Amino acid sequence: MNIVDELNKFRSIIDTELEKVIPNGDFMQKKIFEAMRYSIFAGGKRLRPILSLKSCEMISGSYQEAMKIALGIEMIHTYSLIHDDLPAMDNDDFRRGKPTNHRVFGEDIAILAGDGLLNLAYETMLEGFSLNKTNYDSHIQAIREVSRSAGVFGMIGGQTVDIQINDDSAEKEKLEFIHKNKTSSLIEASIVSGAIVAGASHEQLEHLKAYGQAIGMCFQIRDDILDKIGDEKILGKKIGSDETNHKLTYLSLYGMENSINEIHILNMKAIEALSIFNEEESIFFKELANYLAYRKC
Repeated sequence: MNIVDELNKFRSIIDTELEKVIPNGDFMQKKIFEAMRYSIFAGGKRLRPILSLKSCEMISGSYQEAMKIALGIEMIHTYSLIHDDLPAMDNDDFRRGKPTNHRVFGEDIAILAGDGLLNLAYETMLEGFSLNKTNYDSHIQAIREVSRSAGVFGMIGGQTVDIQINDDSAEKEKLEFIHKNKTSSLIEASIVSGAIVAGASHEQLEHLKAYGQAIGMCFQIRDDILDKIGDEKILGKKIGSDETNHKLTYLSLYGMENSINEIHILNMKAIEALSIFNEEESIFFKELANYLAYRKC
């Protein structure tokens, strides 16, 4: 399997479906839709919704039942990026090589665009009941998984601790809390939610949770490294913002060598978590783990 080709294939599928659910017309409130579409179609990796679709496909043989869940996850992720970039948060000027939402539309519309995507995410996920007529309970469970991962016991909780950190409070426990919740939580929920709607067993879900947590932590540590040594042209944003904003990162706490070693360890844990699935079923996720561990953007 060519992992890049497979990611591009599913990114195209997701983009097509997102076009159907985010309005693009002459509405009275069309400015908010313009701002929402500006960020949602800014060239994202679509990693989280792809994880949801592929886990569903691995368990049931089809990804369709997870489609609405996957679209909602991408909208939640994009809303968080819009808000992260605001002056009150990370104060970033560029995202994916383009001016950030608030630089184009102003802070007021950017805030509302994030709010709009968050609300539309739940509307969209609830519409997915029609795709999962045989088991409403599993769909509710999947939405609950996503909701918790995005809320105060997940992404928002991690972000809260992150913005309160300064150089004098660099503690291992806080760093792990931030990484686990701010980044890894939604990645883990993405793969688990797709498997839930597909009817995965308890054992399968536990192994997929372990996989999701490992690649989520790996993804964040790699982000920390790229913010230090990455290519701005490839990343589409300035590097060095973590250091400028005095962010607590794995790199700042443990150094480059230990950070690279931790990525190796997490990558092995991710692949080990897939051991209950046969080679054909798990090949995408094994290759994805390697791809994410050593990505350049």
